[in-house]
Amino acid sequence: MPSPYRALFAAPGSKAFSAAGFLGRMPLSMMGIGVVTMVSQLTGRYGLAGALSATIALAAAVAGPQVSRLVDVHGQRRVLRPATLISLVAAAGLLFAAHYGWPDWTLYVFSAGIGCVPSIGAMIRARWAALYRGTPQLHTAYSFESVIDEVCFIFGPIISIGLSTIWFPEAGPLLAACFLAAGVFWLTAQRGTEPAPHPREHGTKGTALRSPGLQVLVATFVATGAIFGAVDVVTVAFADEQGHKGAASVVLALYAAGSCAAGLVFGLLRFKGAPEPRWLLGICAMAVSMIPLLLVGNLPFLAVALFVAGLSIAPTMITTMSLIEQHVPRAQLTEGMTWISTGLAVGVALGSSVAGWVIDAAGAQAGYGVPAVSGAVAVAVGFLGYRRLSRPAPRRGGTVEQHSEREERHVA
Repeated sequence: MPSPYRALFAAPGSKAFSAAGFLGRMPLSMMGIGVVTMVSQLTGRYGLAGALSATIALAAAVAGPQVSRLVDVHGQRRVLRPATLISLVAAAGLLFAAHYGWPDWTLYVFSAGIGCVPSIGAMIRARWAALYRGTPQLHTAYSFESVIDEVCFIFGPIISIGLSTIWFPEAGPLLAACFLAAGVFWLTAQRGTEPAPHPREHGTKGTALRSPGLQVLVATFVATGAIFGAVDVVTVAFADEQGHKGAASVVLALYAAGSCAAGLVFGLLRFKGAPEPRWLLGICAMAVSMIPLLLVGNLPFLAVALFVAGLSIAPTMITTMSLIEQHVPRAQLTEGMTWISTGLAVGVALGSSVAGWVIDAAGAQAGYGVPAVSGAVAVAVGFLGYRRLSRPAPRRGGTVEQHSEREERHVA
């Protein structure tokens, strides 16, 4: 590992909370696809399987920011454990309901309950921010976390699908639930690196989404999420049309691998000047990288095109996390980071559903028009909101010292 990444873990407790975060994040890429595989195998109903996966994603989009807001106020340990227990009970209910053929409405109820799962990525980034706020190491830490995200998305679906098809249908979601329990309870046992809570009686009130800058970031990432959701669905359909449906997982893994490689390199770089132009450049790069997908004629070309497209993802996500620190008060940092995940989740649900409709109507090749249009929308929102984004808002409800600290970081 390059020395800047090794230096991150000189801080006491950093290795332990990072490892716990890795375990706790695996379900993010395992649960949805695991439920699809489980339900389709048990019932043969792909429509129901997809609807349940979408229910989990949308429930997480609604519940995630609320859980993170409570974390900012009460601390990670007091909030994450009860929220995780709710999610685990719901996951167990879904497995039993699917296995024993309970009515469909029970599957939807349990799927919605799984959505109470906390945003572990936001919790880990908040711990890094508490350790390295205002230092170059924080950029490296955010880069490392983006790489971990991509590693989860490379291996999580492969593990989940493999277990459910080779062992028994419920195996993938069951292991995802085990990872969640182990990761969260290990993480919350580590009190020394837990960020201090910020009770709101003397601090900022209301939601972090009141920040105009955060609104721009979230709106842009709804369109970005649509890119991701559409690419996943269309790639599976394209591989199926080519007669190699199983190759879709490898091709999509290369998409994540491109982002992983770019994140590793990006974390080694040190940038001067404001991050806003880099963010807008990243959004434009993601949009432009969708154009070659319209011209793909075979799987090898698609694999290369997606690997190149992935190179812009992690740097853009890393820069986005840095911008959140400038646009939300410190007391709402975890909630602000979770809103980005919410925007992505909503976008993924929209992109996958629209892409499915286009594929049914015109075929997989035409389906790549959905991520291309989504990229154009992301660029439009980025340009329209750029003025809001380039003027960080004052620390509402923060102390004078926090306000000055914010201004110093922006000037730097």
